[in-house]
Amino acid sequence: MLDRPTSPAAGTAASAPVVNLCESDLALAAQDGLITQGQAQALWARWLAIRQVAAAPAALPAAHLAGPRFSFTNTLYYFGGMVAIGAMSLFMSLGWEAFGSWGLALITLAYLVACLKVADHLKQRNLQVPAGILATLAVVLVPLLVWCVQHLMGWWPPGGPERFSAYHTHINWRWLTLEFVTLAAGVVMLWRYRLPFMVMPIAITLWYMNMDVANALWTEVGYWDWSFVRDVSLVFGIATAFVALWVDVRCRRATEPEWRQDYAFWLYLFGTLMFWCGLSLRDSNSEWGKAVYCLINLVLVFTGAALGRRVFTVFGGLGVAVYLGYLSHKVFGDSLLFPFVLTLLGLGVVALGIWWQRHEQQINQRLSAWLPAGLRADG
Repeated sequence: MLDRPTSPAAGTAASAPVVNLCESDLALAAQDGLITQGQAQALWARWLAIRQVAAAPAALPAAHLAGPRFSFTNTLYYFGGMVAIGAMSLFMSLGWEAFGSWGLALITLAYLVACLKVADHLKQRNLQVPAGILATLAVVLVPLLVWCVQHLMGWWPPGGPERFSAYHTHINWRWLTLEFVTLAAGVVMLWRYRLPFMVMPIAITLWYMNMDVANALWTEVGYWDWSFVRDVSLVFGIATAFVALWVDVRCRRATEPEWRQDYAFWLYLFGTLMFWCGLSLRDSNSEWGKAVYCLINLVLVFTGAALGRRVFTVFGGLGVAVYLGYLSHKVFGDSLLFPFVLTLLGLGVVALGIWWQRHEQQINQRLSAWLPAGLRADG
C-alpha cells in the first residue's frame, strides 16, 4: 500500500482527500479497461520512485565536511591523547634495555591490541574523537613493533642507531622500513575505523620519510648535501599537497557520512610545511628570485582562501612578511627610519587582516569561482 505523497500546493487545500493505493488497485483498474496493464505498471513504478525521493534525507552541500568542534571536552580528549602518546613513547624508549627485544615486543603488541579494542568499544558508543585518539595511538606503536621484530630476526642493518628514541631525533635511511610499514598499517587502520585524526601519524611519517629518503640518496654520494635535502623536502611537500587535494575532493563528493569528514587536514598541514620550508631555505642571490618567492607565497595565500584551507594562507602570509621585511631592511637598513618603517609595515598587515576579515566571505566566493565544483569552499 502506498500513501499518495502530498505536494506543497496540495497541502494548502484543507479539503483535499488522502487516497491510499495498492498495486492491486491499479491491476483492477486495468482489468476494468480504465487503463492498460502497461500504464498500471508505469504508474506504480513512478509513484514508488516519488515516494523514495520524498523519504530520502537531504544531501549535504558538496563542500561541507564533518569535523570535531574544539569544545572544552574535545580539547581534553586531544590533550590527554597527546600526553599518552608522548608518555608511552618515553616509557618504551627507557624500557628497551630493561625488557630486551622480546619483552618490549610483547609489551608493544599488548598495548597495540588494547588500544584497538578500546577504540572499537568507544566507536560503538559513538565517541568518535576518543576512539580516533586510541586508534592513532595504535598506529604510533607500529614502528616500535617493527623495530623489535627487526632486531629479533637480525634484520636491522649494521651501523644504525641502537635506541628507538633516535627515530624521532636522527635522520637515517635505516628508518625507511619502519616508515613504509607504518604507512601501510596506517592506511589499513584508517580504512577500518574511518576516523580523521588517524591521518596524523601518516602525515608525520611522510615528513620523516622525506628526510630519510634524502639520507639514503646522499649516502651513495658520500657527503652531506644540505641543498639536496632541502629540494627533496620541497618535492615531498608538493606530492603530499596533491595527495591532500585528491583526498579533499573524494571527501567532499562522498555520500557515506563516515567518509564525509576532513581527512585531508593533516596532509595539507605537513605537505605545506615541507614545501614551504624547502622553498624558504633556498638561498637566492637574485632579486628576481626573491620576488618569485614572494609571488609563490601570494599564490599560497589566495589558494588558501579559495580552498577554505587557512594553512596555505598562514604559511603564505609568513613568506610575504619575510620578503617585505627583507625589502625594508635593504632599503632602510642603515636609516633612522627603519624602526618606523617596520612599525608601519606591521600596522599595515594588521589593517589588511581587518579588511580581509570584513570581506572574507566575498573574497572566498570570488576565488572559489575559479576552482572545480568539487573543491569550492562554498559548495
